[in-house]
Amino acid sequence: MKKVGLIVGSLRKDSWNRKVAEVVKELLPETVEAEFIDISKVPLYNTDLDGTEPAYTEVRKEIAKYDGYMFFVPEYNRSYAPAAKNVIDVGSTNPEGNLWAGKPAAVFSASMGGFGGMAANHALRQVFTFVDLIPMQQPEVYLSKIQEFFDEEGNMVEGTKSFLKGAAEAFVAHMDRLDK
Repeated sequence: MKKVGLIVGSLRKDSWNRKVAEVVKELLPETVEAEFIDISKVPLYNTDLDGTEPAYTEVRKEIAKYDGYMFFVPEYNRSYAPAAKNVIDVGSTNPEGNLWAGKPAAVFSASMGGFGGMAANHALRQVFTFVDLIPMQQPEVYLSKIQEFFDEEGNMVEGTKSFLKGAAEAFVAHMDRLDK
């Protein structure tokens, strides 16, 4: 069974990206085990704290458990949220080596604005190149005006849910291709 780590870049309690991630988690095939990696308690990366900061050790152990990663990021000032960058930095500076190297990843971005977090999505992909995460190329997932894709009860509308199911299945296929 493949294991996927879900990383939500927004730390906000009612994050739209968290809601999208929760939907995607349920849409993944039964052959995939997906869990959230909590990045909310990881202090900003500082080499002076390496070896002494328990949160770095804990999140690194968590990152190491997974075969691939799905990032769900909002757009902040034409880039992605600092919490996502922070966990990438902590994982890439692991004393035993870069935890991200050679593993598949996908970026899902959602925003209340009209561009769906596209700038955040692309900025995160640039970092993937350096830390050797291998991004899924298609489909690209930018969800603009995300607040319109959930009904009054908090359920995602079917058309968007169907699109995300296809994206989740494409990510599993991406993982399978890299596993050969």
